[in-house]
Amino acid sequence: MCELMGMNANVPTDICFSFSGLMKRGGETSHHKDGWGIAFYEGCGCRTFHDPEPSATSKIAQLISDYPIKSKIIISHIRKATHGKVNLCNTHPFVREMWGKNWAFAHNGKLPNIKKRKLDHFHPVGDTDSEHAFCWMLDQIRTQFPKQPRSRKALAALIQDLADDIAGGGGIFNFLLSESTDLYAYNTTKLSYLTRRAPFGEAQLIDDDMVIDFCPETTDTDVVTVIATSPLTNNEDWTALDHRKLYVFRDGLIR
Repeated sequence: MCELMGMNANVPTDICFSFSGLMKRGGETSHHKDGWGIAFYEGCGCRTFHDPEPSATSKIAQLISDYPIKSKIIISHIRKATHGKVNLCNTHPFVREMWGKNWAFAHNGKLPNIKKRKLDHFHPVGDTDSEHAFCWMLDQIRTQFPKQPRSRKALAALIQDLADDIAGGGGIFNFLLSESTDLYAYNTTKLSYLTRRAPFGEAQLIDDDMVIDFCPETTDTDVVTVIATSPLTNNEDWTALDHRKLYVFRDGLIR
C-alpha cells in the first residue's frame, strides 16, 4: 500500500530532509513506485506537485528534496496502486475548495465499500477509492456546516465521526487532512509521529545515507512535528498514533 508523510510546525519550515528519505521508498528502498505528490500550505494558499512517475527517479521529486520550500503544514504521499490506474489524476494529495479554503487529503489503505456512498457536491476527478472517500467527507462536512464553524472542536468531532464511519465500513483508513490551519491525522493500522524541539540534535535517515544537525537551522522556540506511515529516522523516538483516534496538530503540537 501507500505511504504518508506530513509536517506541522509553529514556523515555516522546509521538509527537504524528511522528503529525501520518503522519496527513496518510491521505487528504490521500497515498492511504492506508482506516483507521488506533495502539498505545501502558504496561508490559505496551497502549492502542490504531482507526478505519476516513481519518486525515487522523478526529477520533480529531486527538485523538492533540494529546494527549501517553507511551510507550516505539508502533506505528502507515495503510491502503491491498489485501486485506480497509475496516472496523474490518481496521485495524492487531492485538493478541493470549501469555505474559501484549500482542503488537502492523502490516504493509505483500501476501502472496498466506499464507492457505494452517494456524492452530492464534491466529485472525484480520478477513479481511486481514496478520492471518493475525500469527496464524501467534504460532502458531509458541508452539509453539517454550510459555513465555517467557529468551534474547532466541533469540526474535529465531526471529522472523527466521519472517519470512524468509513473505517467501520471495512478496509484500511489511514489519512492526513488539512484546511490550512490544522493538520488532522487518523490511523487504523499504521501511522507514527515525532516532535522536534529544543534542544535540537542530529537525525539519521533510514532510507538514505544522510545525517542532519538541526541545531544551526532552528531557534529555541521552534516546534516541528513529522507524521509518517513508518519512521523516517533511526535515531529518534517515534510514537505510534492510537488506532481510530483523530489527532489534531497545530503549531507543531497535538491539540
